[in-house]
Amino acid sequence: MIKLIASDIDGTLLPEGTDRINREIFDVILKLKEQGIMFAAASGRQYNSIYELFQPVAHEMIFICENGAYVNCRGYQMSASVMDRQMTEDVIRYIRGLDGCFLTASCTDAMYIETADEKFGRLLTEGYHNKIKIVEDVLAEDLDIIKMSIYKETGIHDIAEETIKRWGDKMHVTVAGDIWIDFMDKKTDKGNAIKTIQEVMHILPEETMVFGDNHNDLGMMKRAVESYAVANAQPAVIEAANNLADKNVNDGVLKVLKTLLGE
Repeated sequence: MIKLIASDIDGTLLPEGTDRINREIFDVILKLKEQGIMFAAASGRQYNSIYELFQPVAHEMIFICENGAYVNCRGYQMSASVMDRQMTEDVIRYIRGLDGCFLTASCTDAMYIETADEKFGRLLTEGYHNKIKIVEDVLAEDLDIIKMSIYKETGIHDIAEETIKRWGDKMHVTVAGDIWIDFMDKKTDKGNAIKTIQEVMHILPEETMVFGDNHNDLGMMKRAVESYAVANAQPAVIEAANNLADKNVNDGVLKVLKTLLGE
């Protein structure tokens, strides 16, 4: 029997960088809970962004934020992973040297950026519903950073391989979408966040179902027997998953969940 369901958001539940979620998912989450099944949203997004997206059922679910760096349930912090200060300084200087790229530095309270670029700001606040703070120099702030990201509007695939090769042995670096590369503490991963929840709630991988589309979802696939890739997922995710759901734009996750409920 399934007791825990975790789903990625961007590219899995809805189009990348939008809030266009099928509101039917809210009723499904409540019905799942009535049957003893907890739902978790697992995303590279910050807590504020995911909370706003699922606001109608926010107190009935778990939030796995910042690719697992921050886990929250009903306002209770289950876990948070702060990055090494020297490592963050090195990565920030690296990102600043990349052409056409913007830096984001996430803490539990907000996302810090060093640019007032209006288009980028609208994407973060109107698309992702992030809480942002613009500062002149992130390194001059006294911050407990849990995740950093590279944003590149034209796509990160031309820099992804080199970036992962350069930093992958020092921290967890992952492609989190067509326009994002994320940096976290070496132990930080959506899969490890799922493991923490499973241990706290005494849930087995055989009792867990997960959904994903991109490389930052691969860790989740290892923690669930009922693992699903949506049809629009990256090839590596489709290969790692045990099942295939319909595309995100066709409500693939919702279809599987409704089938689980017998609808």
